[in-house]
Amino acid sequence: MTRSTILYACVLLMGVFISAISQVMLKKASQKKYDNWLREYLNPLVIFAYILFFGTTLLSIVAYRGIPLSMGPILEATSYIYVTVFGVTIFKEKLNRKKILALLLILCGIVVYALAG
Repeated sequence: MTRSTILYACVLLMGVFISAISQVMLKKASQKKYDNWLREYLNPLVIFAYILFFGTTLLSIVAYRGIPLSMGPILEATSYIYVTVFGVTIFKEKLNRKKILALLLILCGIVVYALAG
């Protein structure tokens, strides 16, 4: 793997991480009660989350210029790990055996791809 590919892979990973943060922001916003449906969708937290989503789309476009298409889904699978960590730490969600097994399978897939690629 070249330095350029590693740089573009880091750009994609950064975008995936920011996307996970956006998901947390939207979940936080959904837990609040609003006076009407317009305030539910037009509040600063939701608007900023969607701006971040737009930014992550741009990061993905830039990243795919320098990484193989086969690498993208592997790197984007890290979002499941980020979202799970945020869910447990921020929302106090519980991990069960199925979730832990699923995360381990995702990690194994990433490792296998990294070693074979």
